[in-house]
Amino acid sequence: MATNRILIADGLDRIGLQILEDSGLFEITVRDAKKSPPASEMMKDIEGLIVRSATQVDEALLKNADALRLVGRAGVGTDNIDIPACTIRGITVMNTPLGNVTSAAEHAVALMMALARHIPKADAMLKAGKWAKTECTGVELENKTLGILGLGKVGSIVARAGRGLGMSVIAYDPFLSREAAAERGVTLVEFQELLKTSDFITLHVPLSDRTRNCIGYAELSMMKRSARMINCARGGVVNEDDLCRALGEGLIAGAAFDVFSVEPTTQSPLFKLDNVIVTPHLGASTGEAQQKVAVGMAEQFVRFFRDGVAVNAVNVAVNVSPQNMPYIELGRMLGKLLSQTGAGDSSNLEVRCMGKAAAEPQAIALATLTGLLEGVTDQPVNFVNASLMARQRGIRLTVSHSSESRNFSSLVQADASGGKRSRSVAGSLFDGTIARIVSVDGFNLDLEPAPCLLMMRYRDMPGMVGKIGTVLGDAKVNIADMTVSRLNKLGEAVVVLTLDQEPGADVIARISGLVQAAEAYLVQL
Repeated sequence: MATNRILIADGLDRIGLQILEDSGLFEITVRDAKKSPPASEMMKDIEGLIVRSATQVDEALLKNADALRLVGRAGVGTDNIDIPACTIRGITVMNTPLGNVTSAAEHAVALMMALARHIPKADAMLKAGKWAKTECTGVELENKTLGILGLGKVGSIVARAGRGLGMSVIAYDPFLSREAAAERGVTLVEFQELLKTSDFITLHVPLSDRTRNCIGYAELSMMKRSARMINCARGGVVNEDDLCRALGEGLIAGAAFDVFSVEPTTQSPLFKLDNVIVTPHLGASTGEAQQKVAVGMAEQFVRFFRDGVAVNAVNVAVNVSPQNMPYIELGRMLGKLLSQTGAGDSSNLEVRCMGKAAAEPQAIALATLTGLLEGVTDQPVNFVNASLMARQRGIRLTVSHSSESRNFSSLVQADASGGKRSRSVAGSLFDGTIARIVSVDGFNLDLEPAPCLLMMRYRDMPGMVGKIGTVLGDAKVNIADMTVSRLNKLGEAVVVLTLDQEPGADVIARISGLVQAAEAYLVQL
């Protein structure tokens, strides 16, 4: 049996190590954090790398990793792994997304209870020789409203615990149906309603461009002064400076944080506030969770090197011909466009591949589905789990293909329906490599994908472009390009602006009001 050299860089529970050894597939090196050199200096001839959160899988490491085929994160978060750099090199990245969900949920509940009853403060005062009953009077959880931001695996466990404590549980998750939430005993509400009505708010969303700083001073100002916030999700979801200000001004009663925008850290303004409880990212720090992720990662390594199967891959991990990879990326881009323009809650996704794009329709459709789901769940989405996640969310994927394509040598069209907003988008590849968005809801475009796009639909009238440019100019946002499409003179028009800087929500709202836009979306492709 062939031997594959693997490096365990950050330690692995013994039960996982035993699975690797028993398989007979591997020559295993376990790095000693105190005695061994950095992992980046140990990568020669290493084909598989297992890390937790300490080792940075970055360019410095990858440049010494010519033999590396697989990076495994024994846990859910992949913030320490440069996934695009791995993908470019053909390195599969996988994680264990379910191994620590119970531990993370239980830690959130523990922090909520500690926050409600001032447990750390009471403990510290008593050990300091002060019997401070009146200074540590808390609040009951029963009959309080628990608001959950993100009702995925972790959020659902927290919801179950909240109901068991006699709490009324509400949630905001724009990509989950009311029926699916009701099955969990949870009422879906809008984001602002959750902020205004919750007594406790707990966060369970991934960190992405859309969720980064999604709770700042304005959102904290909407909360009850008696409300408390718990974050066991990801640092950066809450603006920590704004939280400190809100706590200092008494806008909310307290907060408990297990995660921070910079980790590891021993210094933060939050640490100086007596109405804040902090822990050093302990969400997954239980013996059971360590065993689960170790077993999961070891079994995934065995399947990859023995069978060529990539389980829980977080980057492109399908058998696609190299010449067709641009079509895969085009499909994923169309899915992201759908999800970011109001169609993320769709129950039907139809993907049609025409012309040269018809070579691998199933892979392109799966890429489109992955893009649709990406960023709307607390689990990583990939080619392995996208279909399962779609079934869990009640999404029906339909795929068709034709060797003929009018107007374009290749065309991928994606139609989403069954949600709050139906939408049709299409894209093509110029010269077989250059992606373009060529249609949105029947409006013909020639749009080059970019990191920051502002897409609007409004009635075409003189002076609109000037209004838009003035507002963006005042906000110091530069317009790099502009695409306009209309069906009739002075009829409805779709306008897409390519921007060098990301405008704030207030800027978009002002533009939308000035041009009386039927819809306006910030799109990041």
